[in-house]
Amino acid sequence: MQLYRLLTGPDDATFCHRVTDALNKGWSLHGSPSYSFDADTHAMRCAQAVVKTVEGKEYHPLMKLGEQ
Repeated sequence: MQLYRLLTGPDDATFCHRVTDALNKGWSLHGSPSYSFDADTHAMRCAQAVVKTVEGKEYHPLMKLGEQ
């Protein structure tokens, strides 16, 4: 089964650590990162899609993707 997550957050070290953590748990980058200006907070926001293939599982909408 193929899993997909979109990691989002402020453009800071915390976001980079979240992406690094996902990579070290077997997730792979999918596409390029995205950046957008949040007019409400006057800060840049980041997004990075990651994917992972897992065996022996069936998808269910309630599964916690970050724990896979």
